[in-house]
Order: sequence, then C-alpha cells, then structure tokens
Amino acid sequence: MTIQVGDTIPGVTLGEMTENGPSQVNTSDFLQGRRVVLFSVPGAFTPTCSNHHLPGFIAQADQFKAKGVDEVACLAVNDAFVMGAWGQQQGAGEKVRMLADGNAELSKAMGLDADATAWGMGIRGQRFAMVINDGVVEALHIDPPGSFELTSAEHVLSTL
Repeated sequence: MTIQVGDTIPGVTLGEMTENGPSQVNTSDFLQGRRVVLFSVPGAFTPTCSNHHLPGFIAQADQFKAKGVDEVACLAVNDAFVMGAWGQQQGAGEKVRMLADGNAELSKAMGLDADATAWGMGIRGQRFAMVINDGVVEALHIDPPGSFELTSAEHVLSTL
C-alpha cells in the first residue's frame, strides 16, 4: 500500500556521506519537529535526475526555506558513497541533503519502490516528492513512470 497524506513516515535507517565517512540517519529523528521536503529520484547520475530533478531543488532551496521548509533532502536507492559523490558533483552543498536508501527499505516501507530489473537497475524508488511535517506526510506528489512534472522543484514549491 502506498503511503498517503496524513500517514507517518516509517522509522528506518538511511545512509549519508559525511566528512568522516558514511553515517546513519534515522528517519524518525531526522523528521521530528521539522518540516522537510523529501524528493526521490530513480538513481544518482541518471539523465533526468542529474539534468533536471536535483538541480531544480538546489536552485530553489532558498525559496523552500522562505516558505517554512527546514530542509530539502534527496533520496535514492544508491549507497552513501554514490549519493555523496553525486551531491558533490552537482554542488548540493548545504542546500540539499543527500540520503541513501541503499536497500530500498524506506521506499519499500512507503510502497514507493519500483522494479527496474528489466533495465538492469534492480529495485529503485519511484520519482516522488513530499512535504513532511513532524514526520507526517503533508503533501505527496508521484510522477508516473517516464514522467517528470509533479515532482519538480517548481511544481512542489508552487503547492506550498
């Protein structure tokens, strides 16, 4: 079952690259008492994700904060090393936090995983964006496979 507006984000452990190496991020702790925009891409370094999705959120990060968002975070079913390298290559810096859902635990728990084995990519996360307030889904946008409209930074920002 796919997570819905009003549902609580499952508590799982994600990965994140830090200056001291890979670190763990518990979603319950990360989201507690904060308003977060979490968007998911099918994979780091893939064309639409690298050319449009992540760059849009980096460019609009200040506008999200101006609308009451504490943090913008990118999620992908990749490891922390890949997410760290992709964030560095894209210039995410302090604007977008790069979170690794290496085993697709969060994506699966939310019913937002996608089977890309036909393309040699294994299980991935769907392209989605959500606004989370104190761990509860406030808004949810999911693009159909092959589409990139509802989850763009511009669209999500326009709904705040």
